[in-house]
Amino acid sequence: MQRYEEAKKRIRGSIAPIITPFFEDGTLDLDSLENLINWHIESGSHGISVTGTTGEPSSLTIDERVRVMERAKDAVGGRVPFVPGSGSTNHEETLYLTKKAEELGADAALVIVPYYNKPSQHALYKHFKAVADSVSIPIIVYNIPGRTGTNLEVKTLARLNEDCPNIIGVKESNKDFEHVNRVLLNCGRDFNLYSGIELLCYPMLAIGGAGSISATANIAPGKVAELHDAWFEGNHEKALSLHYELMPLNDVLFRDTNPAPVKAALGMLGKIKPVLRLPMDVPSKEIQDEIRQVLRQYVEVSVE
Repeated sequence: MQRYEEAKKRIRGSIAPIITPFFEDGTLDLDSLENLINWHIESGSHGISVTGTTGEPSSLTIDERVRVMERAKDAVGGRVPFVPGSGSTNHEETLYLTKKAEELGADAALVIVPYYNKPSQHALYKHFKAVADSVSIPIIVYNIPGRTGTNLEVKTLARLNEDCPNIIGVKESNKDFEHVNRVLLNCGRDFNLYSGIELLCYPMLAIGGAGSISATANIAPGKVAELHDAWFEGNHEKALSLHYELMPLNDVLFRDTNPAPVKAALGMLGKIKPVLRLPMDVPSKEIQDEIRQVLRQYVEVSVE
């Protein structure tokens, strides 16, 4: 139990969900992944996550997911918490990847609600309990109903929190702010709540959240981390100002399906080749022009 309480205290702030870089031919570009991780840590990100939604896990083979996790863990080198995404629509794959995360020495595993098959609440409870029981590392449940087609209800999460001591928190990519409030009411104020909705990062901190796992951190890691630092230091006015300052960037990065705009922006910044695997693709020229225009508000480098 002490281990999990320590994890709750350590895994806070901006946990950056890193994209998975590809070469032009679609193969993994692990050197660029390592460079991105170093840039994030140097910029102040409080933690690193890979192979979550922004990391295109459904476009990766199981072997590739493990390779990304391994390289990321080595790149992080214990400097900040490492929280790989290990969830899948397949239960056995989820068990396998979560155990791999434990073997690698991850600080926690981020496990998404299974997508496409739309399980019942009872089935979700059984799935997450089996995953939690299979490892000793902390688990952060990932609820993103807009992409999974299923909402993990508060009563189900509260039951998991009661029965699984290593389930330490939830990433809520849920626009229902009443739901999010009820998570902490029913799971306890010491349950770690992370925002996965960019415009709710600040509001979730205000109700007692532990941080965010925000795609915007891929582009402005320093500012997203600074928002959290300001909040935890009690400078709420500064945090609120950063919240509004980041809103145009938040908006433009979701003009197309994540992570397409994020990869386009990172390409404009010279960080990666903006390559996605089909059925995902880069945004239209119109959206790319919007991204380029908004980026100029945040960076001094050329984004032509």
